[in-house]
Amino acid sequence: MITEMKTASFKQINDEKWQEAAVKSLRGLPFEKLITKTLEGIEIQPLYTKQKFDKELEAHDEMLNAVRFGMESPDWTIAQRSYSSNSKQFLDEVKESLEKGNEAIVYDGRQPFSWEEADLKELSELAMNHPIYAFNVDKDDSFAKLFETIAESDRKKVKGAVTGSVALPEGYHLIRKAYADTIPLHEKGADIVTELAVSLAKAAEEAVHYDTFTAFSNQFFVRFAIDTHFFFEIAKLRAFRVLWQTLAKAYGHEKRARVPIISETSLRTYSKLDPYVNLLRAGNEAFSAVLGGTDVLTVHPHNVLGEVTPASNRYARNIQLVIKEETHVQYVLDPSGGSYFIDTLTNEMVTEAWKLFQDIEAQGGYTAYASSGALDEKLETLYKERLDQVGHRKKSLVGTNNYADLSTPIEASEETLHVEGRLSEPYENLRSSFEKSQPKTMLLTFGELKDFKPRADFVTGFLAAGGIKAEQSPAFRTVQEGREWIRNNHFDYGIICVSPEETEKVLDELIEDFPDEKWIDVAGKYDEQAEKWQRAGVSDFIFQGQDQLGKLKGLQARWEEVNHR
Repeated sequence: MITEMKTASFKQINDEKWQEAAVKSLRGLPFEKLITKTLEGIEIQPLYTKQKFDKELEAHDEMLNAVRFGMESPDWTIAQRSYSSNSKQFLDEVKESLEKGNEAIVYDGRQPFSWEEADLKELSELAMNHPIYAFNVDKDDSFAKLFETIAESDRKKVKGAVTGSVALPEGYHLIRKAYADTIPLHEKGADIVTELAVSLAKAAEEAVHYDTFTAFSNQFFVRFAIDTHFFFEIAKLRAFRVLWQTLAKAYGHEKRARVPIISETSLRTYSKLDPYVNLLRAGNEAFSAVLGGTDVLTVHPHNVLGEVTPASNRYARNIQLVIKEETHVQYVLDPSGGSYFIDTLTNEMVTEAWKLFQDIEAQGGYTAYASSGALDEKLETLYKERLDQVGHRKKSLVGTNNYADLSTPIEASEETLHVEGRLSEPYENLRSSFEKSQPKTMLLTFGELKDFKPRADFVTGFLAAGGIKAEQSPAFRTVQEGREWIRNNHFDYGIICVSPEETEKVLDELIEDFPDEKWIDVAGKYDEQAEKWQRAGVSDFIFQGQDQLGKLKGLQARWEEVNHR
């Protein structure tokens, strides 16, 4: 037996044979059913193999070199920000976080407050020992006085990056001030190709203000938000490294070119519903940013859309600390390099982003492109497509459009951050509406539990996403029993749940004397019978693949109409 095992051989399986087997398993469906097309126009294949990879990526080594040339170190800076509302609290939080693993000072001028002179003085001492990243700083923001507070002889010790209209005094040679911030576009729905192309277009506009490309690249940095699309976000950061090398060569810069990538977890993915799920999103996004080679990373707390607490700040910081302590990824340069899947994605993103960048340049550059309205139009289209994916549950937002937890109400505290374009916001609005007032909703069940339970569970989860709590009727053994119960019991809204095999039989008998004064839907999709049943009094249907948001908003509108009678 052992001898046979040692001498056993296996038939070599190539891509063609694998595809034949895959097609057979699809039972008549085309192979293309296994291919997923993304918003970027990239087709995700069901299998990535060396055979296919070697054919399509002849310049693979060149791409890998471009990725790695752009990475100064596999390590990154933990840059957790403060969400405080006054200078004393900000300073206390920064000092505590630096003691517990944070490695930078981060300030965002979108939530400005007045700074005390003594607090600025103490912060200036910290800034000489820790990098400072100050974003969206207006020239009138009192935080800007920090840079005047530091003595000119000490300014060479301060490093980091600044965005906004603030003008820095002389002497801050290690603070980068030229940038491409793609986060506002990301929050409005931008896809990865658009983010990459716009970052290059903004860079091209900034570069004209410098004598040499070297001088420019020494001042430039880029900001990206990292979404939950794990492998795509890894490829996004790697693709930027390749694109930057390509841009540098276009300017005649043949030497290694690198600029810092400053990342943060994506707030468009965060939800006020079941906010602890945001911890999972943040962990996913942080790890993909690290594997993609970010230089600086901020992880937003899970409850940043409500009231940030010391505990949530600690959880957010610890996500990065755990990644460093448990994975040791900071010792590996380009850890995802060599994956057929990720390298292929990287190459496709480079190709598509460079095409779009050239198109933007042909239209006169970034400012002309944005002023024409083309960018806003594209972002609006992308946002609608994303919302459509969420509404049809092609994209799952756990705790929001799937597996909603009605036992936890929406947090009533004021927002720490308001983010335009969050995908969960329409669901949050529905939940808020139905928390104030909702119909008494009843699942009208016919037959055996094992037969109607799958549909009853589906409807319960479907409605819970909008904040509607469904109760279950007795299991009716006959249609007559169900008809009498429906007539004699009060409820505002009912959904008939029957096994797929029995629905037509039950409904055809029920509509002979349908209680048409009641608001009743049917679970399941029945195109041919729908018109007949609706003429008899059935209101509508709930089914898999339906526009969940549209359906829930329709229920909300009808319930409001009932309440106003």
